[in-house]
Amino acid sequence: MNISIKKIIGRRTAGFILGIAALSLSLSCDDLLNTTSETSISSATIFETPARIEGLVNGAYKSLKASNLYSGRILLFGDLRGEEFVCRTENSLGGGYIWQQNLSNLTGEVNELWAQLYRVINNTNVLIDGLEKLEGVISDELKKNYTGEARFIRALAYFNLVVTYGRPYVENNGESKAVPLRLQPETSSANNDMARSTVRAIYEQIISDLDFAENNLPERYATDLLNTTRAHRNTAIALKTRVYLSKGEFAKVREEAKKIVPQNQAPFEATSGVEHALQEDITVLFSSNYTTKESVFSMPMTASDPPSGSALASVFNSAPDYSLNSNAIGIISHAEWTNSDARRKFIRENAGSYFLTKYTKVSPAIDYIPVIRYVEVLLNYAEAEARGGDISKAIELLQTVRRRSDAAYTFPQTALTAGEIVNTIRIERRIEFLGEGFRAIDILRDLLTFPDKPSLSSYTSREVSPDDDGYIFPLPNTEILTNKLLLE
Repeated sequence: MNISIKKIIGRRTAGFILGIAALSLSLSCDDLLNTTSETSISSATIFETPARIEGLVNGAYKSLKASNLYSGRILLFGDLRGEEFVCRTENSLGGGYIWQQNLSNLTGEVNELWAQLYRVINNTNVLIDGLEKLEGVISDELKKNYTGEARFIRALAYFNLVVTYGRPYVENNGESKAVPLRLQPETSSANNDMARSTVRAIYEQIISDLDFAENNLPERYATDLLNTTRAHRNTAIALKTRVYLSKGEFAKVREEAKKIVPQNQAPFEATSGVEHALQEDITVLFSSNYTTKESVFSMPMTASDPPSGSALASVFNSAPDYSLNSNAIGIISHAEWTNSDARRKFIRENAGSYFLTKYTKVSPAIDYIPVIRYVEVLLNYAEAEARGGDISKAIELLQTVRRRSDAAYTFPQTALTAGEIVNTIRIERRIEFLGEGFRAIDILRDLLTFPDKPSLSSYTSREVSPDDDGYIFPLPNTEILTNKLLLE
């Protein structure tokens, strides 16, 4: 498989399933990812009791909280490739090479991100396979629920892989080779050699997983915490709008979005399942209530289960490696982002430098990490309508997002014309999702150029166009060395 097959399984017993240390976890439903490991559970007994099976499900979520994933760094990496941040320190371990656009197949983040995403995938493959063979331990309904959660997690992992290591789908309709498509649990290195599937095939699997999740996940859970930290039906639908937007299939974005945004005008909100809606005050989402109806899916953090690696609050704010880019290309200098906008409260100025304060909790680092917010669905929907749908509805959705944070703002009419509205939505996304990891995905899916940006350290960045070898992450050296079919 990846480095985890050769390096992890190779030095443990053959009966030790990859990722079992993360999967064999016993949890309370009220503290989802604050986990305590059971003692010495073998691969032969992990599906024997309902409690252990629940632990496996929650362990799959837990694996998403690895340092290079949704402890925060995957958000950091997505933003560092864009134009919004200036490098202040020579911290190569904190994304410095990514910020510079100076990656090779030996770069640590290139290898570690790939490895952890495949660990997540194998954890879910173990779970899906075990649930399929399971009889009588849990109800069929619960089995479908757990399988839906596993397939949602697998879809999220594969999406991150394909947009990072695969060429953009719109470039040649997904015909480029991307990453190996691994769908069976690996308990040894026997199946390590596997050729890459096409971008199209990876997306097809992602959609298949999300369709299954939508049809088998519960409509809601008993608490706001669970509705935020476990996948339910609307979580799968929301992620599908992101996936189809990345593919450039705008009619499918509209089709999915209508399921949870059924109105033609504001207020927009989901009317079935979890009743998602915009939180009136955006600052609440990043300070006092991480489980509002806008929070579709987040990684919870607690004092006893904080993020691994560097917290975003530290990297961006309290001990910042990166400040905000205040020159002409940076979003904080854009004329459409007015001082009356509440999102300006997420910017701190000090001695002429500007810092992002969306994440403020350091000791302990208990900022929840947002993965999907309802506002993303609205902006995905707006863009899909602007690209061949109903431009009036696109404007209504866009204005709803802006007026949540800047009630008196009126877009210039020139910004809402058929020729300009897509760019206006791009600007809104840069404002709304600053520090949430979307910038690289948005640049890639439109085949735009990654810009050069200024530096306050010895590091320098470079411009990267779509025809540059560095436009996507290189295949990691650890995988090249252990997978003989990877380069075929």
